[in-house]
Amino acid sequence: ITRLRDRGNTVVCVEHDESMIRAAEHLVEVGPGAGDHGGRITFQGTGAELLLSEESVTTPFLTGQRGFLSEQNRRPTRHGWIKLVNARGNNLKNLTVEFPLGVLCLVTGVSGAGKSSLVRETLYGAICKRKRKESDRPLPYDDLLGDGQIDDVVLVDQTPIGRSPRSNPVTYVKAFDEIR
Repeated sequence: ITRLRDRGNTVVCVEHDESMIRAAEHLVEVGPGAGDHGGRITFQGTGAELLLSEESVTTPFLTGQRGFLSEQNRRPTRHGWIKLVNARGNNLKNLTVEFPLGVLCLVTGVSGAGKSSLVRETLYGAICKRKRKESDRPLPYDDLLGDGQIDDVVLVDQTPIGRSPRSNPVTYVKAFDEIR
């Protein structure tokens, strides 16, 4: 994943694995709960900012005697941003969220909070629509800003490849090896 980013790609992941949170340069947390209790942005920023957040559901699980997210490994974005305005499909409640380009950006939150609705069903669909690329119709949103900075978009999910239920596109191309 970091090699993809280093080649100038933007990588947006829906994940709550601790190692992925540790590796992310920008985090977006959707929550605070699942279903009707989710669908809001409860945090957006760097790992260091997450550790100080009072609204984040993730913060209590990451804090303690030692903070493990190091700013020295984080790169500020120099590649611009894309902004999704008023995403409101499924349980999303008029979310406006910015995604930095050229970095590893992680979307996290409890199961059912709206992460996949935000990334796969709205952001990905909206970019595909603008690029005239085939995909399902995106969930409702008002605008997508900054998409002119994106040449192409690819959705990589966790659908198993081959016989192993643990093999997916990311493990298949060995992009996850460095994170492990």
